[in-house]
Amino acid sequence: MRARLLGFTAAAILAALAVMAPAAQAAVPAIDGQMCTEEGGTVEYESTKGSWICVDGKHNGKPID
Repeated sequence: MRARLLGFTAAAILAALAVMAPAAQAAVPAIDGQMCTEEGGTVEYESTKGSWICVDGKHNGKPID
């Protein structure tokens, strides 16, 4: 009985986290290369992190999605 309760609790927690994750990502507006350049920045590759970022302008230092 305890194993079933533990399994049900774990499944409920994982389901709740799965529902909340997309909402958390949607709350942060994504910056794309065009938005970066239109607002005074440049798109540059950051080799230490292996990702693209916006340099200067309104979105300085934000990752490009």
